[in-house]
Amino acid sequence: MFASGPETGHENRGVSRPLLVPMRFIWPYGGSRVFLTGSFTRWSEHIPMSPMEGCPTVFQVICSLSPGYHQFKFFVDGEWRHDERKPFVNGNYGVVNTVFIARELDVVSPSLSPEAPSRSHMDVDDVFIRSEPVPTISDADLEVSRQRAATFLSRHTAYELLPDSSKVIALDVNIAVKQAFHILHEQGIPMAPLWDSFKGQFVGVLSALDFILILRELGNHGSNLTEEELETHTISAWKEGKVHLSRQIDGNARSYPRCLVPAGPYDSLKDVVLKILRSKVAMVPIIHSASQDGSFPQLLNLATLSEVLKCILRHFKHSSSSLPILQQPVCSIPLGTWVPKIGESNGQLAMLRPNASLGAALSLLVQADVSSIPIVDENDSLLDVYSRSDITALAKDKAYAQIRLDEMSIHQALQLCQDANSINGQRCQMCLRSDTLHKVMERLASPGVRRLVIVEAGSKRVEGIISLSDVFRFLLGV
Repeated sequence: MFASGPETGHENRGVSRPLLVPMRFIWPYGGSRVFLTGSFTRWSEHIPMSPMEGCPTVFQVICSLSPGYHQFKFFVDGEWRHDERKPFVNGNYGVVNTVFIARELDVVSPSLSPEAPSRSHMDVDDVFIRSEPVPTISDADLEVSRQRAATFLSRHTAYELLPDSSKVIALDVNIAVKQAFHILHEQGIPMAPLWDSFKGQFVGVLSALDFILILRELGNHGSNLTEEELETHTISAWKEGKVHLSRQIDGNARSYPRCLVPAGPYDSLKDVVLKILRSKVAMVPIIHSASQDGSFPQLLNLATLSEVLKCILRHFKHSSSSLPILQQPVCSIPLGTWVPKIGESNGQLAMLRPNASLGAALSLLVQADVSSIPIVDENDSLLDVYSRSDITALAKDKAYAQIRLDEMSIHQALQLCQDANSINGQRCQMCLRSDTLHKVMERLASPGVRRLVIVEAGSKRVEGIISLSDVFRFLLGV
């Protein structure tokens, strides 16, 4: 399609090298093989683009360009494409995207320094992104979207979440706490319902938060709970002292949920979602009893927001236009927790460096009441995520008995759970601020994904985080 020719800007003997500016090109719409070509290669060279780590549908490449006006186009899986969300014109090679790099930009070395991405480097990205106006949605479309989503959830029941076949794990309250957390780790689950055989009822849940509180208690000087007692300390005994312990740790009167919050198979999906949101739990057990007094209960399933989200996506798969909000970029709607802009004082996104102590991470998880913490470098670029469920990795081989929380770094702790909570080999699930709500919902509906970290394309600088709970709070307006 394109005529061949030498690339402009190549160095010649006896001629001073032209000033070049690093420019990041992004193709965020997926594909198997993506290439970039443009006026800066005289339309002759196809530059391969690489998928971004954690965002396999986003391809990127950095080229060093001379200041001025450039045209470019993408070659995706054998087809020529342009990005309709970026400036484009009709040119000699069909519809092509355009970009202008101002000559006033500071001189930037073509080699990107590993110490810190230069400010002018980020300015170039801003030039590329700022030209695209962020679409807005009317209050009427927002209200229509929320009403239709709520109507769907009200008309469908938890029975629809039941799989054809599955394994549901419950724990007896009389087994040792240490054994219970080993089971959670081995099964890769964040929580499990508790069965009291004496009462013949499900009486609560055991979660990763329980293990965090126990480890913090073990680390306290003068603790009444020792490693030896943890071997024989039953779940029942732990639950009895949990309220007192939680008040000691938090220094306030906050108490964690003591009773089980179940749902029935004929409860509406909306009721299931609201129970999860109000109880601040990862899942609720679906329990059915044929008796009016609730005796002989049967544990049918553990309902999660991810499963409900799949139902929504399936229902609106061929009629997504009936929910106008789905096509909005996540940066244009009040969704998730974002890093405050300069001058803003409200809101804060908790982040830690990899050399911070595990004790600091656990304190932040409990006191900030969050389920995960982005781990970033000195430039706030995402390295990993430490979640509540990662703590169960310490139950393996009694690692908890061999470490001190204030001496083990987050980096060391993450080594213990490197493979435990990865999705397709990736622990960090990411998205871009320009991604639509529909795209974000599709990724959150994937098995094991509970949150997406919003990053800047290329630099992976953390901009925010969106959880499953955030999506449902927004959809239901709660």
